[in-house]
Parts: sequence; structure tokens; C-alpha cells
Amino acid sequence: MENTITETLLTDADTTAMHQMYIHLHTHPELSMQEHETANYIAAQLDALGIENFRCGGTGVVGVIENGEGPVVAFRADTDGLPIAEDTGLDYASTATGTLEDGTAVPVMHGCGHDTHVTSLLTAAKLLSRDTASWSGTLVLVFQPGEETAAGARAMVDDGLWDKAPRPDVVLGQHVMPAQAGEITISSGTAMAMADALRVTVFGRQSHGSQPQSSIDPIVLGAHMITRLQTIVSRELDPTSPAVITSGTFHAGLKENIIPDRAEFTLNIRTFTQDVRDQVLAAITRIIQAEALASNAPAPLIEEIYTFPRCYNDPDTVMRVTLALRDELGEQAIHESAPMMGSEDFGHLADAIGVPSAYWMFGGFDLSKGTPPVNHSPFFGPEIEPTLATGVRAAVSSLRAFLGGAR
Repeated sequence: MENTITETLLTDADTTAMHQMYIHLHTHPELSMQEHETANYIAAQLDALGIENFRCGGTGVVGVIENGEGPVVAFRADTDGLPIAEDTGLDYASTATGTLEDGTAVPVMHGCGHDTHVTSLLTAAKLLSRDTASWSGTLVLVFQPGEETAAGARAMVDDGLWDKAPRPDVVLGQHVMPAQAGEITISSGTAMAMADALRVTVFGRQSHGSQPQSSIDPIVLGAHMITRLQTIVSRELDPTSPAVITSGTFHAGLKENIIPDRAEFTLNIRTFTQDVRDQVLAAITRIIQAEALASNAPAPLIEEIYTFPRCYNDPDTVMRVTLALRDELGEQAIHESAPMMGSEDFGHLADAIGVPSAYWMFGGFDLSKGTPPVNHSPFFGPEIEPTLATGVRAAVSSLRAFLGGAR
């Protein structure tokens, strides 16, 4: 099989530079909305390529390549790391630390592969910027902060992203996953779930553990709330409407013989449609309030931590992307997939201006070595190759599918 255009453009020197870039980014992760050095690094790479760029949304960076008349196509790569202590055993494993908003010092790693996304897009930009005779139009490179907290896409849009950059006709993006390196999966229609996170504070009455009659026990009350919340999916939703409700944390009390005056737990909710989302959130509020009333407790406090938008793949856009990916990587490397319960704020970039988008997954592991670690694991360390080359080839070929032809 003859080399594709992308493979021909990607020289040995490019590959070496790409690997060095990835290792640098992997070694220097930063927390969401704190990606200051990452933003500086990206801007420096764009400057070196002669690509006009500007900051947006705090630590976001946008590069623009204008190359004559033609379509405007945006491609997004997220840039933030996670508060995880890396345990991959890699020579270039992160030892970085950061500080959460509450002042807590934490280890930081690229436990979701955003370093592969940035490296792939910067390398794709290099290839396209030196091959301008083969395409026309405008390429908008969106290096977005804060995906993990759902803050970044909204921050960039609120900061006037689509007023400062050319407004695209389509927005594209990709994400590395614990799947076979060199292969890609893509969904048509709903691609990923909407997500909501809530913090619930349960109020009670403190008492000595030997005098429960004088208390309103927020631990027992909170436990009843969490247990009852699981009946929303099992007993209130149509079985054909998927949803997940998870309580990820529960904190209460300081001593074993004191019934505390409050408890706090957090919830994560995943849904695919707005109607189901509304139904689930309303049911959560109803149950929490009713359980408090049943225990003669004060009204609980329910606070939103974050909300992720839908990630919807426009079917026509997916068809066009899929054809381009098959031409680039081969029919056997591209697979259709069902919607994922994971969430992304990528969709906000396109939804904010009413244009279509497509988002796909590329594998980062050799499955012959065993079951790969999942995203957000301390063991998440993608194989450098063919992972990065696949990310670059997918980016370049999908962009070419929407940009104009030779000038």
C-alpha cells in the first residue's frame, strides 16, 4: 500500500520532534484552568511555525492559518492534567504538583491523554502550514483549557472565541482511549453523555453517641438519600433511557462517639437527552428534600459543581470524517461505536454558534500486552507509537476533508 499524503509529509525529523514534544508535555502537566506554562509552550510552538495566535479564556490558545478562499475548519485539543500521582513507571513520568482551588497541594499527571491531543494537533498544524499549496481555506487551532472541570470551552466562548477567531463551518476533535493503538472509533448522533455534578449538604442536630434521641443524625439521613436516589434509574426511568447516578464522596463527623450536625456527599449524573436529564435532576431534588422532611431535619443544601453539555456528532459530518479516516488509515482501522457515558465539554464550542461537529476516539495501547489502564488511572500511559502518528494522521486527513482543494 502506498503511503498516504500525511505519511509522506511526516518526516523522520518531524517524528523525533513530535516525540520530544509529547514527552515534555507529559512531564509538565498542569491542573484545569492553571495551564499557564502549557499555554506558553503551545504559543511558542505556533510562533516557531509562523502561525498567528492569541490567548482566549484565560489559559486557552488559538492559532489561525489563513490560506486563501475556502471553508473555515476548527480543530480542538484540550490541555489540562489531573490531580493524580502517576504510577506508570515511564522514564518520563510526571512528578509535577499543583494546588487545587481550596488550597490543597496535589500531584498532577496527564491521566487522560490530553498531552497526546496537543502533540497531535501541533504536529498536524506543522504539516499543513508547510503544505499550503495543496489546500485552501482557514484552519482554526483551538487549544482549550479546563476540559476536566467543564470550565474551559465555556470560558473561551464567553471570552469571545468566535468573535476573535474566524467563525468555523465545522468543529472537529479527538480523544485517546484505552483501545488498540492505530485504530479509531466514531459514533454518529449522540456521542457522549451530558454530565452534572452536585454537592449536597445534609443538616442535622449534634449529640453524644450515647444519646441518639437528642440528635438528628445526618449520616443516617444521608445514607437513606443516597440509597433512595438509586431507585430513580431502576424505578422511575423508562428502561430504554440510560442514566447513571453515582455518589462519589461522603464526608461527616470527627469522632466515633459524636453524632455530627452535618454531612456532605457529592453526586455525578450521566444522561443522554435533555428530557431525561431534567427528569433525573428533578427527582434528585424531590428525594433529597423528602428524606430530610421524613427525618424532621432542616432543608438540605444542593449546589451545582459543574455541568457538561451534550456531545453530539452530526451524522453528515461523521460520514465525511469516516470516509477520510478510512482513506488514511484503512477500512479495518475505523469502527463505529455506541454512545459513551463519559462526558466532554467539546460540544459547547460548536453548539454556541450552531455549527456541526464531530468527535472521535483513537486507541493508545497494544492490547496484546493485556487489558489497558482506563483514563484517569495513575497507570494511564499510552504507547508513543503508533498512537501519536495515528492522532496526527486523523487530524490532517479529517481537516483536509473539509478544507478546500489545491490553490
